[in-house]
Amino acid sequence: MLSCDELSRFAPGGNADPGADVTLAWELLYRLEPELYDRLVSAERLHAEAGHGDRARVIPGFFDALPVASGSADLVVACSALTPAAGHGGDTGLAEMERVCRPGGCVVIIWPNHLGWLAAHGYEYVCFAGPMSAEFASHAEAVELARIFYPRAVAEVRRRGQRRVPYDVLGINPPRDLAFKQVPA
Repeated sequence: MLSCDELSRFAPGGNADPGADVTLAWELLYRLEPELYDRLVSAERLHAEAGHGDRARVIPGFFDALPVASGSADLVVACSALTPAAGHGGDTGLAEMERVCRPGGCVVIIWPNHLGWLAAHGYEYVCFAGPMSAEFASHAEAVELARIFYPRAVAEVRRRGQRRVPYDVLGINPPRDLAFKQVPA
């Protein structure tokens, strides 16, 4: 399921347990249950359709070795994927994101998980106020996915009877924040 390169990043020594290692668990979910993962993240309204598909490129790679020339991007973005863990970027990955950003450009981490680590690297934090909800395809979808990913929330999701479920009901932080750094000119 994982390439040798991925194993070295997500299961160093080959002894990782996805039940105890959340980084590995998410990596396996992407590969073993991609449809389930897509159903889950489609409820996270992090973007709006803008019609600028020709102005952005998604390039596969790893945070610690981005296959992009230095200074080639005006904006470099990671959404809830970059962490201090080496398998999900770490210090090397953060430096790589800054390397590929042009001087004067901006590196943005959306829905950051480790604010102290980012602050220590010169990132500023912004949080936007207001209620936020996950928007599932239907109430039945909300209940089903809550059973899998948010078992403590199932009774309340069922009781509410709606496809929109506040993030606080699910017991997770809403995607209302970001950390950013302008790369020095």
